[in-house]
Amino acid sequence: MRLDFSPVLAGWHDLLHGTLITVAVTLGALALSCVLGLLIGIGRLSSGHRIVYGFCTAYLAVIRGTPLLVQLFIWFFGLPYFGILLPAFFCGVIGMGMYSAAYVSEIVRGAIQSVSGGQLQAALSIGMTPRKAMRHVILPQAFVRMIPPLGNEFIALIKNSALVSLLTIQDLMHEGQKIISVSYRSLEVYLVIGLVYFVLTGITALALYGLERRLRAGGLVR
Repeated sequence: MRLDFSPVLAGWHDLLHGTLITVAVTLGALALSCVLGLLIGIGRLSSGHRIVYGFCTAYLAVIRGTPLLVQLFIWFFGLPYFGILLPAFFCGVIGMGMYSAAYVSEIVRGAIQSVSGGQLQAALSIGMTPRKAMRHVILPQAFVRMIPPLGNEFIALIKNSALVSLLTIQDLMHEGQKIISVSYRSLEVYLVIGLVYFVLTGITALALYGLERRLRAGGLVR
Protein backbone atom coordinates (compact mmCIF):
# COMPACT_ATOMS: atom_id res chain seq x y z
CA MET A 1 0.00 0.00 0.00
CA ARG A 2 1.32 3.45 -0.93
CA LEU A 3 0.16 6.68 0.64
CA ASP A 4 -0.87 9.38 -1.80
CA PHE A 5 -1.32 12.88 -0.41
CA SER A 6 -1.81 14.58 -3.77
CA PRO A 7 -5.62 14.92 -3.29
CA VAL A 8 -4.94 16.62 0.05
CA LEU A 9 -2.47 19.02 -1.53
CA ALA A 10 -4.92 19.76 -4.32
CA GLY A 11 -7.63 20.60 -1.78
CA TRP A 12 -5.46 22.49 0.69
CA HIS A 13 -7.51 25.68 0.29
CA ASP A 14 -10.68 23.79 1.29
CA LEU A 15 -8.93 22.38 4.34
CA LEU A 16 -7.68 25.84 5.25
CA HIS A 17 -11.21 27.21 4.98
CA GLY A 18 -12.47 24.34 7.12
CA THR A 19 -9.77 25.02 9.72
CA LEU A 20 -10.84 28.67 9.98
CA ILE A 21 -14.46 27.60 10.42
CA THR A 22 -13.39 25.13 13.12
CA VAL A 23 -11.54 27.90 14.97
CA ALA A 24 -14.52 30.26 14.62
CA VAL A 25 -16.98 27.67 15.97
CA THR A 26 -14.66 26.86 18.85
CA LEU A 27 -14.09 30.50 19.81
CA GLY A 28 -17.81 31.25 19.65
CA ALA A 29 -18.64 28.23 21.79
CA LEU A 30 -15.88 29.13 24.24
CA ALA A 31 -17.19 32.67 24.68
CA LEU A 32 -20.72 31.40 25.29
CA SER A 33 -19.55 28.68 27.67
CA CYS A 34 -17.48 31.13 29.73
CA VAL A 35 -20.35 33.60 30.18
CA LEU A 36 -23.01 30.97 30.80
CA GLY A 37 -20.67 28.82 32.90
CA LEU A 38 -19.85 31.79 35.14
CA LEU A 39 -23.54 32.50 35.75
CA ILE A 40 -24.37 28.85 36.41
CA GLY A 41 -21.33 28.39 38.64
CA ILE A 42 -22.32 31.36 40.78
CA GLY A 43 -25.92 30.13 40.74
CA ARG A 44 -24.75 26.80 42.11
CA LEU A 45 -23.29 28.67 45.06
CA SER A 46 -26.60 30.43 45.74
CA SER A 47 -28.06 27.69 47.88
CA GLY A 48 -30.23 30.30 49.62
CA HIS A 49 -32.09 30.95 46.38
CA ARG A 50 -33.80 27.64 45.79
CA ILE A 51 -35.18 28.41 42.33
CA VAL A 52 -31.82 29.59 40.98
CA TYR A 53 -29.94 26.73 42.63
CA GLY A 54 -32.49 24.18 41.44
CA PHE A 55 -32.42 25.44 37.86
CA CYS A 56 -28.61 25.40 37.71
CA THR A 57 -28.45 21.93 39.24
CA ALA A 58 -31.05 20.61 36.79
CA TYR A 59 -29.15 22.20 33.90
CA LEU A 60 -25.98 20.35 34.88
CA ALA A 61 -27.84 17.06 35.27
CA VAL A 62 -29.47 17.29 31.84
CA ILE A 63 -26.49 18.61 29.89
CA ARG A 64 -23.89 16.31 31.42
CA GLY A 65 -26.24 13.34 31.28
CA THR A 66 -26.81 13.45 27.52
CA PRO A 67 -24.34 13.15 24.62
CA LEU A 68 -23.13 16.30 22.88
CA LEU A 69 -24.11 14.88 19.49
CA VAL A 70 -27.73 14.40 20.60
CA GLN A 71 -27.83 17.98 21.87
CA LEU A 72 -26.47 19.30 18.57
CA PHE A 73 -29.11 17.35 16.66
CA ILE A 74 -31.86 18.75 18.91
CA TRP A 75 -30.73 22.30 18.14
CA PHE A 76 -30.41 21.67 14.40
CA PHE A 77 -33.30 19.30 13.72
CA GLY A 78 -35.57 20.01 16.69
CA LEU A 79 -35.98 23.79 16.58
CA PRO A 80 -37.64 23.79 13.12
CA TYR A 81 -40.55 21.85 14.68
CA PHE A 82 -41.29 25.02 16.64
CA GLY A 83 -40.84 27.29 13.65
CA ILE A 84 -37.37 28.41 14.74
CA LEU A 85 -34.82 28.25 11.94
CA LEU A 86 -31.23 28.99 12.89
CA PRO A 87 -28.17 28.73 10.61
CA ALA A 88 -26.16 25.56 11.15
CA PHE A 89 -23.21 27.61 12.35
CA PHE A 90 -25.20 29.13 15.21
CA CYS A 91 -26.70 25.76 16.12
CA GLY A 92 -23.17 24.39 16.42
CA VAL A 93 -21.94 27.32 18.51
CA ILE A 94 -24.97 27.29 20.82
CA GLY A 95 -25.00 23.51 21.21
CA MET A 96 -21.29 23.25 21.96
CA GLY A 97 -21.32 26.38 24.12
CA MET A 98 -24.18 25.18 26.31
CA TYR A 99 -22.60 21.74 26.62
CA SER A 100 -19.23 23.16 27.64
CA ALA A 101 -20.88 25.65 30.04
CA ALA A 102 -21.93 22.77 32.29
CA TYR A 103 -18.29 21.84 32.80
CA VAL A 104 -17.06 25.44 32.97
CA SER A 105 -19.60 26.11 35.73
CA GLU A 106 -18.04 23.42 37.91
CA ILE A 107 -14.60 24.90 37.24
CA VAL A 108 -15.94 28.30 38.31
CA ARG A 109 -17.63 26.91 41.39
CA GLY A 110 -14.54 25.00 42.47
CA ALA A 111 -12.26 28.00 41.93
CA ILE A 112 -14.51 30.33 43.93
CA GLN A 113 -14.78 27.85 46.76
CA SER A 114 -10.99 27.48 46.82
CA VAL A 115 -10.59 31.17 47.75
CA SER A 116 -10.26 31.56 51.49
CA GLY A 117 -13.45 32.60 53.24
CA GLY A 118 -11.43 35.20 55.10
CA GLN A 119 -11.11 37.16 51.86
CA LEU A 120 -14.87 37.66 51.72
CA GLN A 121 -15.09 38.55 55.38
CA ALA A 122 -12.30 41.11 55.01
CA ALA A 123 -14.05 42.69 52.03
CA LEU A 124 -17.35 42.89 53.91
CA SER A 125 -15.63 44.38 56.94
CA ILE A 126 -14.42 47.40 54.92
CA GLY A 127 -17.93 48.14 53.72
CA MET A 128 -18.17 46.21 50.46
CA THR A 129 -21.48 44.65 49.53
CA PRO A 130 -21.44 40.88 48.85
CA ARG A 131 -21.82 41.59 45.12
CA LYS A 132 -18.88 44.02 45.04
CA ALA A 133 -16.78 41.67 47.14
CA MET A 134 -17.46 38.88 44.68
CA ARG A 135 -16.61 41.05 41.68
CA HIS A 136 -13.53 42.84 43.01
CA VAL A 137 -12.03 40.40 45.50
CA ILE A 138 -13.17 36.80 45.02
CA LEU A 139 -13.50 36.49 41.23
CA PRO A 140 -10.08 37.99 40.36
CA GLN A 141 -8.36 35.45 42.62
CA ALA A 142 -10.58 32.63 41.42
CA PHE A 143 -9.96 33.50 37.77
CA VAL A 144 -6.25 32.83 38.10
CA ARG A 145 -7.02 29.37 39.47
CA MET A 146 -9.45 28.68 36.64
CA ILE A 147 -6.88 29.07 33.88
CA PRO A 148 -5.41 25.52 33.82
CA PRO A 149 -8.77 23.67 33.88
CA LEU A 150 -10.30 26.18 31.47
CA GLY A 151 -7.40 25.46 29.15
CA ASN A 152 -8.26 21.77 29.25
CA GLU A 153 -11.87 22.59 28.42
CA PHE A 154 -10.77 24.78 25.51
CA ILE A 155 -8.71 21.91 24.10
CA ALA A 156 -11.68 19.58 24.51
CA LEU A 157 -13.84 22.07 22.61
CA ILE A 158 -11.41 22.09 19.70
CA LYS A 159 -11.61 18.31 19.41
CA ASN A 160 -15.37 18.14 19.97
CA SER A 161 -15.90 20.68 17.19
CA ALA A 162 -15.44 17.83 14.70
CA LEU A 163 -19.05 16.85 15.49
CA VAL A 164 -20.48 20.01 13.95
CA SER A 165 -19.66 18.63 10.50
CA LEU A 166 -22.79 16.50 10.93
CA LEU A 167 -24.82 19.73 10.92
CA THR A 168 -23.54 20.53 7.41
CA ILE A 169 -21.15 23.15 8.80
CA GLN A 170 -18.16 23.40 6.47
CA ASP A 171 -15.56 22.84 9.16
CA LEU A 172 -12.29 20.94 8.85
CA MET A 173 -13.91 17.51 9.09
CA HIS A 174 -16.62 18.40 6.57
CA GLU A 175 -14.09 19.67 4.03
CA GLY A 176 -11.96 16.59 4.55
CA GLN A 177 -14.92 14.33 3.86
CA LYS A 178 -15.60 16.21 0.63
CA ILE A 179 -12.06 15.43 -0.52
CA ILE A 180 -12.54 11.78 0.43
CA SER A 181 -15.77 11.57 -1.55
CA VAL A 182 -13.95 12.34 -4.80
CA SER A 183 -10.48 10.88 -4.13
CA TYR A 184 -11.26 7.84 -1.95
CA ARG A 185 -8.02 8.54 -0.06
CA SER A 186 -9.56 8.42 3.42
CA LEU A 187 -6.43 7.43 5.35
CA GLU A 188 -4.33 10.27 3.96
CA VAL A 189 -7.07 12.83 4.53
CA TYR A 190 -7.76 11.72 8.10
CA LEU A 191 -4.04 11.73 8.87
CA VAL A 192 -3.80 15.35 7.75
CA ILE A 193 -6.99 16.29 9.63
CA GLY A 194 -5.61 14.67 12.77
CA LEU A 195 -2.36 16.60 12.31
CA VAL A 196 -4.24 19.90 12.02
CA TYR A 197 -6.19 19.21 15.20
CA PHE A 198 -2.93 18.22 16.90
CA VAL A 199 -1.34 21.52 15.86
CA LEU A 200 -4.37 23.54 17.05
CA THR A 201 -4.45 21.84 20.44
CA GLY A 202 -0.66 22.03 20.72
CA ILE A 203 -0.60 25.77 20.09
CA THR A 204 -3.37 26.22 22.64
CA ALA A 205 -1.54 24.14 25.24
CA LEU A 206 1.71 26.06 24.72
CA ALA A 207 -0.06 29.42 24.98
CA LEU A 208 -1.77 28.40 28.22
CA TYR A 209 1.48 27.02 29.60
CA GLY A 210 3.19 30.34 28.86
CA LEU A 211 0.37 32.27 30.53
CA GLU A 212 0.55 30.08 33.61
CA ARG A 213 4.33 30.55 33.81
CA ARG A 214 3.91 34.32 33.73
CA LEU A 215 1.32 34.15 36.49
CA ARG A 216 3.60 31.98 38.58
CA ALA A 217 6.51 34.35 38.00
CA GLY A 218 4.29 37.18 39.19
CA GLY A 219 3.34 35.27 42.32
CA LEU A 220 -0.33 35.06 41.34
CA VAL A 221 -0.42 31.26 41.20
CA ARG A 222 0.93 29.02 43.95
